[in-house]
Amino acid sequence: MKQLSGERNEALVPVRSAPESGTRRRQAGPLAGLAEHAARRPWHGILLGLLLLILGAVAATGTMDRLLLSRFESPGTESATVEQRLGEEFGTGKHHFLLLVTARSGDVDDPAVAWAAERLETELARRPEILETASYWSRGESPTMRSRDGSQAIITARLAGTVTEARTALADVSTDFSREDELISVQVGGGDEIFRQAAAQARADFLLAEAIVFPLILLLLLLLFRRLAVAALTLGMGLLSVVTTLALLRAITYLTDVSTFAANLVLVMGVGLGVDYSLFIISRFREELASGADPGPAVQVAVRRAGRTVAFSGLTVAVSLSCLLLFPFPFLQSFAYAGIGAVLTSVFAALVILPAALAKAGRRVLPRRGLEPESGWWRTTALRMMRRPLLFGLPALALVLLLAAPALTLSVGLPDARVLPQGTSSRDVQDRIERGFDQEQMDAVFVLVDLPDGADRAAEVSEYATRLSRIPGVDQVDALTGRFANGQRLAGPEPGAERYAGPNATWLSVVPEASALADAEELLDEIARTPAPASAAVGGYPADLHDFRTALLGAVPLVFGLILVATFVLLLLMTGSLLLAFKAIVLNVLSIAVMFGVMVWIFQEGHLSGPLSFTANGTLEATFPILMFCIAFGLSMDYEVFLLSRIKEEHDRGAATAEAVAAGLQRSGPLVTAAAGILAASFAVYAVSEVLYLKMLAIGMAAVIIVDATLIRAVLVPVFMRIAGEANWWAPRPLARLHGRLGLSE
Repeated sequence: MKQLSGERNEALVPVRSAPESGTRRRQAGPLAGLAEHAARRPWHGILLGLLLLILGAVAATGTMDRLLLSRFESPGTESATVEQRLGEEFGTGKHHFLLLVTARSGDVDDPAVAWAAERLETELARRPEILETASYWSRGESPTMRSRDGSQAIITARLAGTVTEARTALADVSTDFSREDELISVQVGGGDEIFRQAAAQARADFLLAEAIVFPLILLLLLLLFRRLAVAALTLGMGLLSVVTTLALLRAITYLTDVSTFAANLVLVMGVGLGVDYSLFIISRFREELASGADPGPAVQVAVRRAGRTVAFSGLTVAVSLSCLLLFPFPFLQSFAYAGIGAVLTSVFAALVILPAALAKAGRRVLPRRGLEPESGWWRTTALRMMRRPLLFGLPALALVLLLAAPALTLSVGLPDARVLPQGTSSRDVQDRIERGFDQEQMDAVFVLVDLPDGADRAAEVSEYATRLSRIPGVDQVDALTGRFANGQRLAGPEPGAERYAGPNATWLSVVPEASALADAEELLDEIARTPAPASAAVGGYPADLHDFRTALLGAVPLVFGLILVATFVLLLLMTGSLLLAFKAIVLNVLSIAVMFGVMVWIFQEGHLSGPLSFTANGTLEATFPILMFCIAFGLSMDYEVFLLSRIKEEHDRGAATAEAVAAGLQRSGPLVTAAAGILAASFAVYAVSEVLYLKMLAIGMAAVIIVDATLIRAVLVPVFMRIAGEANWWAPRPLARLHGRLGLSE
């Protein structure tokens, strides 16, 4: 063993702490205080846990009704300003949904069909939640609202109220206006209907996931512990985390908007982290009992040792998720609230409620067959790998890089109806529009022009509309003075053209060809570069998406950089080692690369689209990959902390590096594997979701957790530490002294 690990290099300054004495001297500090109280008065913690569970469950029942929906809008951007001014000065704006009207016989120009469609639009316009309607028939038979074969045409509508109010009302509209008679059939579609159905499906998936995840995790815990009481207690900590986090989210909704999708994250992270953190406390408690300690002292040691690791791990996850607050979008900020809440409640349950229950349960938590021996498969395997680090490390690294390779072709795109599966009504409507129409009326670009006093409004507007209609990819331009296409005016002012007129401004509707939306950014740039009679601003749905994505991606370097720096500093505080902190960051980046590689291969390129029931569009919508980066980085660091803390503990007791790694893996390896399996299973339940975003979350997170717990932590970590030797523990003398004063300890 001496030959394996090498002699200690006295020139290095290893960061060490005094080994724990046999009597385990009482430590001062909050963890020691919590542990002592749990050991002496266990009923206090048990009753507190039951009270929180009951109160949390009562409060959580109203949370789902207070969660809100959102659109892809970026406050303060040019497109948002255009939307606001259109509403205030012109009484118009983006239309939120459409009715696809299909003639049962003949075409949409038949008098009987036109009469039925006009009555339908009148009925829709009379609904109190409808602010404005437009149709092929009421807009002078606009070609952009009619299919190529003439069998279909559309009616569009703008909704009143907030996004949540609008989509809640849309549920009734969708039911009432999905109909057919002897003249026409009507289907509801459009952007808000697509995302309303996606949100409704996400709520249903939340309930389905609840029904799956709790029995599944209980079964896995039974296989792990072989004791029903211990398995139920561990799952109870996850349940406590879920209900208390949902209760906290309800309180947050009174202060700010929280997205409906945040509840889905609460379920998986609350159960996963609640169970994971409990596993490490229970494992250390069992070790102490098996070594001969009484339940009270065993609880105190478990909380001081494993509790410190749990607290630090929770801190790293919370730091990663808190960076989501830097994005200027309530949608992403909602996941920060949900994730941080799940972390805090999981840590609280593991450090306050669980120790009290363990002190009361005592030796009944010990397995009937005894604990794993000090020397077992994990230790033997670690020693074997460290004897030949390159033989094991290079193939593992090659496999990780192979899994990550597809990430090099990552392409960020925009959301569309394919977020829902085929067979969903709004998805089917969109598919029919893409097949039958040459253009996308709902995706019109709005150009708002401020006209100076004394301007020849008609002439200047016509000239500008003519220039806009010549832009490649523009199908039609509607303006105050008429309808334009291909540099020509096709018709004079349409019925209702006065809606384009304001006191000192006008606006134009630029309808793109469907194919031009594949490169909406180029189309928007061409519109912005086209000479206007005065200052012009661009809005509409394509501009909303472009501004949203620009603001989102613009914040990515700051957010990702802050996560890396904050995590590096936290690891320095824990280990006092520059090399270990740097190594952890590098390995975490490898884990994240694997996650992106898996997502690109499956969801961008479309592999496994059949078994997973989704349609790939060649890109990944940016929001969820960014969200998953923040979650995955924190969770990956979770296992690094658990493994490294146990290795460092062995090293601090005097073991050479190789022996410390082997002993640390023997103790933490089975737990990390079990915890990863449970957390991966918690995420994987959403693979059955009908919403593409939740499938991405499920598959991507499960993949990164499994790879991280196996190839990264079980192979690359010990191999790296064997190669680095005693340099693992080195720190410059000033940093070593700083760590001695400020470092995280018991």
